[in-house]
Amino acid sequence: MLYDYASVTPASVAEAVADGIAAAERLLDEIVAPPAGDRTWADTMFALDQIGVALGDAYGIGPFMARVHPDTAVRTAASEAEERLSKWSVDLVFRADLYAAVKDYAATGDAAALTGERRRYLDHWMRDFRRAGHELPPADRERVQQIRTRMVELQVAFNRNLDEYEDWIEVTPGDLAGLPAEYVQGLKEGEAEGTRRVTLDYPDYVPFMKQSPRRDLREQLQFKSRNKAVDANRPIFEEMVALRREMAALLGHPTWAHYAMEPRMAADPGTVERFYKEIVPGLWELGVGEREAMTRILAEDHPAGVVQSWDAAYLDTVQRQRDYGVDENEVAAYFPLAQTIDGMFEITAEVFGLEYRKLPEARTWHPDVTVYEVRDADRGEPIAVFYADLFPREGKYGHAAAFDLVQAHRRADGSYVQPVSAIVANFTKPSGDRPSLLLHDEVTTLFHEFGHILHMSLATAETSRFSGAETEWDFVEAPSQIMEHWCWQPEVLQRFARHYETGEPIPEKLVDQLVAARDLNVGTWNLRQVYFGQLDQAIHATAETVDLAAADRRAHEVTGFPFQEGTFMLAGFGHLIGGYDAGYYGYLWSKVYGDDMFSVFEAEGVLSPQVGRRYRREVLEPGGAAAAVDLLTSFLGREPSTDAFFRHIGLEPPTG
Repeated sequence: MLYDYASVTPASVAEAVADGIAAAERLLDEIVAPPAGDRTWADTMFALDQIGVALGDAYGIGPFMARVHPDTAVRTAASEAEERLSKWSVDLVFRADLYAAVKDYAATGDAAALTGERRRYLDHWMRDFRRAGHELPPADRERVQQIRTRMVELQVAFNRNLDEYEDWIEVTPGDLAGLPAEYVQGLKEGEAEGTRRVTLDYPDYVPFMKQSPRRDLREQLQFKSRNKAVDANRPIFEEMVALRREMAALLGHPTWAHYAMEPRMAADPGTVERFYKEIVPGLWELGVGEREAMTRILAEDHPAGVVQSWDAAYLDTVQRQRDYGVDENEVAAYFPLAQTIDGMFEITAEVFGLEYRKLPEARTWHPDVTVYEVRDADRGEPIAVFYADLFPREGKYGHAAAFDLVQAHRRADGSYVQPVSAIVANFTKPSGDRPSLLLHDEVTTLFHEFGHILHMSLATAETSRFSGAETEWDFVEAPSQIMEHWCWQPEVLQRFARHYETGEPIPEKLVDQLVAARDLNVGTWNLRQVYFGQLDQAIHATAETVDLAAADRRAHEVTGFPFQEGTFMLAGFGHLIGGYDAGYYGYLWSKVYGDDMFSVFEAEGVLSPQVGRRYRREVLEPGGAAAAVDLLTSFLGREPSTDAFFRHIGLEPPTG
């Protein structure tokens, strides 16, 4: 039975979290109570996973509403509930009585006989207790707990500030010359008569940065984007970094990066440093040539001009049109959203052995939301449900992401709880007779986020802790990175890309042009990812106090573009406030693995059901139930390699 999201109120959000915590506390009391005999998996570890279930279920009907609900009062209540739930969750691992109970179980014969996922589950909890400071003196352990609690408060406040922040430039009709009429019509009216607002929401921001010939306005808009919520969030970010540094020292780690990366594939900052040393020289070489080409285009209108960061997307668009005949708006006409979703479903159904159907009776938090059931094609049985909330609105989460609402897990009676998830994005809404049309970049975004949905939906792990995308943080993007490859395959695109007015399939010539332009400025765009990742490491892989603005300026040098003065991008960089701290390298790291896995499809058939089902079985279904490197090696049939990554960007793989 799906939750009735149409009935959500501020009170129901608070109640969901209160009930979830109450259920978790009852389970906790049972776990820490002295057992009648030796502890067992059922009375200790299974019960502990049920705490995770209770908290996860509460999140899905409570705090998640802070990301998507149209009512400000509900979002505020959900944000407050999120802080309460997160604090309780963080405090759990600090419980001395829980640590004692799990430690007692770890010493039993039952624990000694564990294998597979159950062994991994126990080992991970023992590692968590160590990382929570249970081997420290009481005063230090208490300080670690205080820091963790404060971190939750800061993360919630930072994200709330971003979700509620609004800014824009106000433009006249003349300022919008060169932009499509449908884009202009979709902009909100400005305060002055006849003006429009270009906001920082990406359906406004991205097309403007890509297509507006006005350098001055692109500069202004990027300046505002790179100063999102700066007054409120800069002190939050600074405090968070200081707390991380203090906590790492208390726990005996040289830096926060050493602490944060311990449970990840890379394991330590040195591995990330070597990773960048391997890939940056080739990317820089590509970037030099790309910037030279951009400079030649810029010089046609600005003879003495220096290419700036706010020029890059626009000049890339000019190059695609001039050198490859790719007009993004022309391409978008072949990707109406509903049709693209149908095509994505058709492809993934064929490759992974799935079926999809809408659930029109499901009650949602907004009329724009559509609900789908995922079914196993072989068994003819439902295996998951996901919600699709794809259009922007005031107060909604401003980017694209996937969220767990119910994590898959096995009950005590052996039955399986099916997962529920949500894909959240901000694509242009339909207007009049015109459907939502996706730029090709937005098509790849849709496929990317749907990779997370599949990872969550196809879960077969026993425990909620290892369900679906609950894998090592620097591997979690790989199943999404691999999905993007299907957006560049001619035989795939021509199956579903049809003109929204005529129904004609996308011309083969246009597909060829689009694919030919795929790697245009690939060095530039990947160096941008390196910039974010190396900035992250500069902040977190040191024990010294960091001048954040100076670190940003230094890290930005790898892009090859001048730094935009007066900006503090970190105030709007939600990734580093929680989740991707000391882990932003994971995007490129995961891309390397995604490219490597897709090389198997390239070798055996990009739509091969045999490869697809093996990938589903060996990578997606286990989730975090086994080490990511083991899943990867099993699917590849060899050790992972960077060769496919280099080949895809047009470089020879490094030797030695």
